[in-house]
Amino acid sequence: MSEQTTTDLRETVRRRYAAAAVKVTEGSAACCGPEPAEVDQNFGSALYAADERDALPAEAVAASLGCGNPAAVAELREGERVLDLGSGGGIDVLLSARRVGPTGRAYGVDMTDEMLALALANAAKAGATNVEFLKGTIEAVPLPANTIDVVISNCVINLSTDKPAVFAEAFRVLRPGGRIGVSDVVADDTLTTEQRAERGDYVGCIAGALSFAEYRAGLEAAGFTDIEITPTHPVADGMHSAIVRATKPATGPDASAANDSCCGVTSCCTPAELATDPSITASEAKSTAGCACQD
Repeated sequence: MSEQTTTDLRETVRRRYAAAAVKVTEGSAACCGPEPAEVDQNFGSALYAADERDALPAEAVAASLGCGNPAAVAELREGERVLDLGSGGGIDVLLSARRVGPTGRAYGVDMTDEMLALALANAAKAGATNVEFLKGTIEAVPLPANTIDVVISNCVINLSTDKPAVFAEAFRVLRPGGRIGVSDVVADDTLTTEQRAERGDYVGCIAGALSFAEYRAGLEAAGFTDIEITPTHPVADGMHSAIVRATKPATGPDASAANDSCCGVTSCCTPAELATDPSITASEAKSTAGCACQD
């Protein structure tokens, strides 16, 4: 894929999701509340349980454009630090924040200003204090290495024009032993790239989808193990919404580095801890990193 094609596709994706955010924001002022950004039985808020939808701001629900419920499939636990790749209007970040509780933290990264503004507004309406939304791309996540317990994403990785970079970034930010729990569109191995494009466009989450074999190979190349790709429901002929799970090994070069340096300090949570940046204190480093084990 040429650099120009990559740039054009990314801009097309950005415009599409910016328009979706604007639609929800403008619709929230109407008498009956916001209209869904997109109505499709295979995508959107219908894939969440009713009690989950009812517990969130209407704008967060209306902005849902995913193909699953990654916060549920990732089996989040109290105190964990979660990162949502392509967080959009914030529905999965807010659900994750509820699951990890006040001792955990949920991050969202998105490249679209309009979606980030909507997500921040939704977090304020939800009263969520353990969330943070960051501007950036999923190919270059603005977080330190070895700081996240779980990476989730909801029908966004298929939109990337550099999926190996996405897998590498997910691996980088995860702590050793960390995991991914992703909902994404995956194609049958028998479908060619051209056949996938015939079934839907790139911004519609179809043309850019990897096959099952390609997805597994991409995760393996990044270093992931225990890979499971389970289709849940069809979204087009030979195309499926799927749950993708994988683990970053708990041993290896990254593991020893993480054990020595965590949350911007060495010997984290011990009397010997010191900031890796000598110009600040250990407490300041942990506060800046949003460390889950701050004293």
